[in-house]
Amino acid sequence: MKLRRGALRAAVGLALLPLLLGQASAVEPISLGLAIAGAAASALTGFISYPRLYCYFRECCLQRHDRRVAAALQENLDKRLFGQHLVSKVVVKAVKGFLNNSNVKKPLTLSLHGWTGTGKNFVSKIVAESIYKRGLQSKYVHQFVATLHFPHAHNINLYKDQLQSWIRGNVSICPRSLFIFDEMDKMHAGLIDSIKPFLDYYEFLDGVSYRQAIFIFLSNAGAEKITEVALDFWRNGKRREDIQLQDMQNALSVSVFNNKNSGFWHSTLIDRNLIDYFVPFLPLEYRHVKMCVRVEVESRGYAVDEDILTRIADEMTYFPREERIYSDKGCKTVDAKLDYYYDF
Repeated sequence: MKLRRGALRAAVGLALLPLLLGQASAVEPISLGLAIAGAAASALTGFISYPRLYCYFRECCLQRHDRRVAAALQENLDKRLFGQHLVSKVVVKAVKGFLNNSNVKKPLTLSLHGWTGTGKNFVSKIVAESIYKRGLQSKYVHQFVATLHFPHAHNINLYKDQLQSWIRGNVSICPRSLFIFDEMDKMHAGLIDSIKPFLDYYEFLDGVSYRQAIFIFLSNAGAEKITEVALDFWRNGKRREDIQLQDMQNALSVSVFNNKNSGFWHSTLIDRNLIDYFVPFLPLEYRHVKMCVRVEVESRGYAVDEDILTRIADEMTYFPREERIYSDKGCKTVDAKLDYYYDF
């Protein structure tokens, strides 16, 4: 309360200065300058010392209230993510529970798996936007792409050192840092194990606590296993919405662990149970593709033309070859196809 009153008095003082300038002729210029400088300094001190006011104008670590994060995350996923009932349920619960826990024992670690175009990058983007207003552009959100940031196998030891230094330095600045690793299926085996200490249950490592950080991994690895389960449900006349996390989580983690083309191949992160959730993204059906097209059309401000929606969905290729149930690119090429049909 004292900080608030101090900031308020300083702000009021600055606001009244212009009214006093009419009497400036009776005041020496130097005295007036010192008065203005003093009032400005007092206002700035109050401004900086009152965190909520400061963070209104500048991005801060731990900026949004935990309940607001969960509400924003749920709303965005409900409106813009289709065909992924497991993702919506698991991600919201995991993030909400983690942020509401004042005594977490380790960082939150999510591993998102599924085919291209099913929504993995989109969900990581939504999580970032829910926690920080600037989303992926926030200085507290760090994104790594395997083929861009770690392209050469012979430099793996250098990459390990650089990755450790980057994470250590940024968590020291902001405990609630978010790290996103894309293309885990293309990452060199063993590289990701270099961050194992940061994901473990240590209270401090060299004076730094990593327990409030969030790590998200994105990978195509395990997509075959996910499709296998989904297809089995479909062939047995069961709804995809009846698929439960336990129907595939164990099989998914084993599949990823034993995949030699995955950055998680025999990874200690899996072996030591440091990944909290393996989140399966189901392959998208025809109806989900149409939903994606509709939302994209509306977001661009175009009038929805049902004929165009149907034509775009029909142009997608689907698998398996006999049943043609799932889009092989998910919703990934929707943007490009819309550019063609709505080229005014």
